Amino acid sequence: MALISFLFVFSFVSCEDVVNLDLETGETKLVIDAEIIWKKGTAGNEQTIKISKTASYYSGSTPKVSGAQVRVENSNGDVFTFNETEAGVYKCTNFVPVIDMDYKLFINAEGQTYTAAEKLTSAAPINKIEQKIVPDFGGEDTIELTFYYSDPADEKNYYVTDYQSEFLIYPEYEITDDEFYNGNEISTRYSHEDMKAGNTVIITHRGVSKNFFNYWKLILEASSSNPFSVPPGNIRGNIVNNSDASNYALGYFRLCEADVKSYVVQ
Repeated sequence: MALISFLFVFSFVSCEDVVNLDLETGETKLVIDAEIIWKKGTAGNEQTIKISKTASYYSGSTPKVSGAQVRVENSNGDVFTFNETEAGVYKCTNFVPVIDMDYKLFINAEGQTYTAAEKLTSAAPINKIEQKIVPDFGGEDTIELTFYYSDPADEKNYYVTDYQSEFLIYPEYEITDDEFYNGNEISTRYSHEDMKAGNTVIITHRGVSKNFFNYWKLILEASSSNPFSVPPGNIRGNIVNNSDASNYALGYFRLCEADVKSYVVQ
């Protein structure tokens, strides 16, 4: 009996040991988080672009890139300058968003020049949000939210939605297109085992381009795999390094109109 107790204690203590795997460290890449998001009901003049670098798995921090020159130009020739407000964070306060207008991003960072081009895509507004109780896979009751929007007819539309709440460490994302629902009302459902009455869920529903939709689909597929597998650093966005094409940056320059709704769970 004493031997069994000793083995149990030894096993419990052994589980407390920290094991650091010898993970392969890839080449350091610039990471450009350049989402221009025009939330319905706002002027859209305040926009932010963040620039950082990749780091090893165990580094515990993300290196910020300071001293970059960042600007966006539209097809009319208007220039919007993004000024650094803190390390790696560049802000513009006079941006002018126009649906279906073409924009081009210019970044000069650490002696390299990067560019990207994209069109500002509209989003169908959220019509309503409903709540009900449904059984989960284990048969337990769980709260499910459903939001509805009317998809425009005679055009192909793509959407990226994220959910944020106090029970989530990071936003959860979902992608949708209108391949089977063109011109009809579309419903999108969301549930989480930790969602409960009193929680506030913020839904950000974006209209996006087909290219960004496909890019984000690859990112979501990669992130749902084994966390110790090779990170999705080989998934290329639309940002081009004009100084050295092989030294590409990670990220995607996208311009999205979005409808943002805050819902208090009942």
